Amino acid sequence: MGATGTTGTALLHSLRALDVPVRALTRTPHRPLPRTPRPHNRPVEVQYADASNPDSLLAAFKGADQLFLAMANGPAQVELETRVIDIAAHSGIGHIVKISAPAAEPDSPVAVSREHHAVEEHLRACGLTGTVLRPYAFMQNILRLAPAAAQGLILGAMRDARCNYIDCRDIGDVAAAALTRSHLAGGTYTLTGPEALSHPDLVARLTALTGRQIQYVDLAPDEMRDSLVHQAGMPAWLADHVVEIQRLAIARPETPTNTVADILGRPPRSLDAFLNEHRDHFLR
Repeated sequence: MGATGTTGTALLHSLRALDVPVRALTRTPHRPLPRTPRPHNRPVEVQYADASNPDSLLAAFKGADQLFLAMANGPAQVELETRVIDIAAHSGIGHIVKISAPAAEPDSPVAVSREHHAVEEHLRACGLTGTVLRPYAFMQNILRLAPAAAQGLILGAMRDARCNYIDCRDIGDVAAAALTRSHLAGGTYTLTGPEALSHPDLVARLTALTGRQIQYVDLAPDEMRDSLVHQAGMPAWLADHVVEIQRLAIARPETPTNTVADILGRPPRSLDAFLNEHRDHFLR
């Protein structure tokens, strides 16, 4: 579920490469699925499903035995994801792999993480096997900084705290492993890339990559929130989330884990490799 999202698309590529039966659920089944760079043999079934429409979920889950659950963060997340889990359990699905968030705790300083904790608890109580993936910041989201980088100025509110970036393709590979290797089912896995970097580190690498002088300006939390709402046009809840995540990195210093390497038998993709792969995106 969430087959056209960032992590869902990555997982779809991973499962296609493994040639396992897949049903891709989307609210826009008339649109083609993202193309995969990997060869595959088995066709992917595409079906309509909307978390706000229980009948669509009942139809989409029919005959399935496992579910990958990745939904965009939002104010209705707990309501929608718990509904999905309940209908999945009613439909006979025995295993759910859920994308969660770092610091998914009842008293987390990040509101979205508290919501993920509530969903995780519901998943544990529903009677089926739940596997939880808690990835840190997506490398793919760095691409959204391209317009600011082109103007030579990137804003933040995390001082020189370090952030654990991870390539969503590694998340997809781990999710595929959790769905196809029974010994991984039921675990909770914190996922990071190979190194944690600060915003000044990131800006230095973007400067070297593009040949343009880029500066990092650290703002007070309220200033950062106002900039996101009034300049970037973010909804207030999302601006709050971005600031909370950045402040969390200050309060709880981030260090990489070995989880991706332990599961996949290879190191996770590096930020340098990701930036070089997408260099043209920052040179437009």
